[in-house]
Amino acid sequence: MSSVPITKRGAELLKEELQRLKTKERPAVITAIAEARAQGDLSENAEYDAAKEKQSFIEGRIADLEGKLGAAQIIDPTLLDAEGRVVFASTVHLEDMESGQKVTYQIVGEDEADLKDLKISVTSPIARALIGKYAGDVVEVKAPSGPREYEILDVRYV
Repeated sequence: MSSVPITKRGAELLKEELQRLKTKERPAVITAIAEARAQGDLSENAEYDAAKEKQSFIEGRIADLEGKLGAAQIIDPTLLDAEGRVVFASTVHLEDMESGQKVTYQIVGEDEADLKDLKISVTSPIARALIGKYAGDVVEVKAPSGPREYEILDVRYV
């Protein structure tokens, strides 16, 4: 299995979720199954079926998180020395050349991407256009609404 890049913060969030699932969610669903089982006939026991379904989801998510963390290449942006180049985990301040609107994005892994937090996936069209470029460069992004041009105003590693 190849390694998957993830920021240090993204890895911490996945570890926190894994810990919560193992220490809180899993024991709670085991208790719910035991209580439903104590009610008798399992063939028509909706509580038992719901608890088993939830257990299946939790176990699947635990396996998924363990797999992701096992394959993760954790990147701490504060330790990067990319000499001003846009790379994974960097924070990029851009200006839309047409509208003049300014925006700042951090380039992160697919699991961390959240547009509300201004974190874009490394596989997104805008991130792919930015990777390898420097402050002052103008990039063309092939967006669904058509091509857009952005000027890179600043690149930070925070």
